Amino acid sequence: MNKAIDFLKKHESISPSYFEENAKWRKENKVWLEWSRSIALSLVDYMDSNGLNRNGLAERLGVSPQYISKILSGKVNFSFKSIAELEQKLGIKLLDVLELA
Repeated sequence: MNKAIDFLKKHESISPSYFEENAKWRKENKVWLEWSRSIALSLVDYMDSNGLNRNGLAERLGVSPQYISKILSGKVNFSFKSIAELEQKLGIKLLDVLELA
């Protein structure tokens, strides 16, 4: 047991953990994060069905590959305008606004 504790102490991080704060943030923002992940998954499907990588999708949308990476992370708080622009440029539906709960 002491060997394991010694190992953990030796490899203990000096930087503070933000796990609790991050978990609280995810809980507080759960709804829009789910929507963002749904959009990200729809874009991954679009990329797969059209043989595109991130650079190809970035070209079609007129944005940087870095922005595509951010979108695909599922953590973008989209505006309705930005969703509409994505839908128009790609000719797909990303979000059904009215859903029965």
